[in-house]
Amino acid sequence: MQKQSLVKRGYNKLAKRYDLQRKKNGYPNKGLLTSFIKSLNKKGNILDLGCGAGVPVSKFLVEKGNTVTGIDISENMIKIAKKNVPDARFIKMDMTRMKFKSDSFDGAVSFYAIIHIPRSRHKTIYQKLHKIIKRNGIILVANGTNSGEYYGEFMGEKMFWSHYAPKKALEIIEDAGFEIIWGKLLRLGGEMQFWILAKNLK
Repeated sequence: MQKQSLVKRGYNKLAKRYDLQRKKNGYPNKGLLTSFIKSLNKKGNILDLGCGAGVPVSKFLVEKGNTVTGIDISENMIKIAKKNVPDARFIKMDMTRMKFKSDSFDGAVSFYAIIHIPRSRHKTIYQKLHKIIKRNGIILVANGTNSGEYYGEFMGEKMFWSHYAPKKALEIIEDAGFEIIWGKLLRLGGEMQFWILAKNLK
């Protein structure tokens, strides 16, 4: 798919710069991840979609005693993530085509990743999550603040973004079989996103 190939190429090129930026800035994700862990209410097997270089999200989850599997479309990101978080499992995988057994995970997170997937494929992602996450499992995902599809630059590389407005995003997640716990507009690390925490109802 041309748009996802552009994203893959961009992140392969900027992987080292991205890793350094995340380590330097830290990114204030601790509050969100803490909310996720509290909602999960146990140490579990967590899927990190679009894991990037593994820092800070996968690293945080592992340090809290969780078993983490990270997937990313960029092989360069995966290589770095394996070094950054050796206690997690990282796999090069397209999240729109992910294949795991039913009920493989207790929860899933996706920070700044689904927004790079053509929005026509978002429904498929949440349907797959509904299948592979256990009953009452928790997901925490970032969505855009409005409806749009556009190209631009990120850290000097060509990039693509695609997302629905918050109301539509919530509807897609509910239709896939999740109950919305909350949806919030938050500015973190200079980026405004609509964050969604939801429970799997199957």
